[in-house]
Amino acid sequence: MQDSPLKMPQSPPTPGLQGFVEDWSSDQRAFKKVSWGKAMMWIFLLSDTFVFGCFLIAYMIARSSTVSEWPNTSEVFALHIGGTEFPLILIAIMTFVLISSSGTMAMAVNCAYSRARKPTALLMVATAALGAAFVGMQIFEWSKLIHEGVRPWANPFGAEQFGASFFMITGFHGTHVSIGVIFLLIVARKVWKGEFDRDERSWMCSGKGDYEAVEIMGLYWHFVDLVWVFIFAFFYLW
Repeated sequence: MQDSPLKMPQSPPTPGLQGFVEDWSSDQRAFKKVSWGKAMMWIFLLSDTFVFGCFLIAYMIARSSTVSEWPNTSEVFALHIGGTEFPLILIAIMTFVLISSSGTMAMAVNCAYSRARKPTALLMVATAALGAAFVGMQIFEWSKLIHEGVRPWANPFGAEQFGASFFMITGFHGTHVSIGVIFLLIVARKVWKGEFDRDERSWMCSGKGDYEAVEIMGLYWHFVDLVWVFIFAFFYLW
């Protein structure tokens, strides 16, 4: 009958905050295998979350504290088509387009995992096209309200804070979408040319078969889409 193998005595877990820090600092999956680019993108998105959160909180405070009548967004953002008024129709289309772009971006990331070069590039271009369409509709929305007299310091529909809140929040988000479209096209071009399949380091690529830049762009794009959902709910539906 064989003797059971000896077991090394284990030290008891360290209690309290020090034990929590030791557990997490020794976790390979949590920190040590995360690439520099992906970690920096997560830090950027976290900081951007605070910025957008502050904007939305400031908007809610301004709307709740103003003594002037707040404009009815269903009327302000309505479109007159064929003699019929359609409330929020443009905003609904913009939301559909941007949410659809999340689907094409997710498929692009999935194709990148499979090293399918051309489908990845085409799906990223489709995502960029949907993003550009969103920005184009937002420009139309801005020009319509400016033509109707809405300014950051004035608003013919009611409370003056409406114009400042609208241009600040949607402008900041539109800037993010525009930057995302530019980088989507840059990465898509590099994917199409096969730069991520070469055994050499280059901008956004650390080696052969490294499609991480596509995943990083996916993180950014999904964040931009998620922020729009909150803007849509707080600004247009409230």
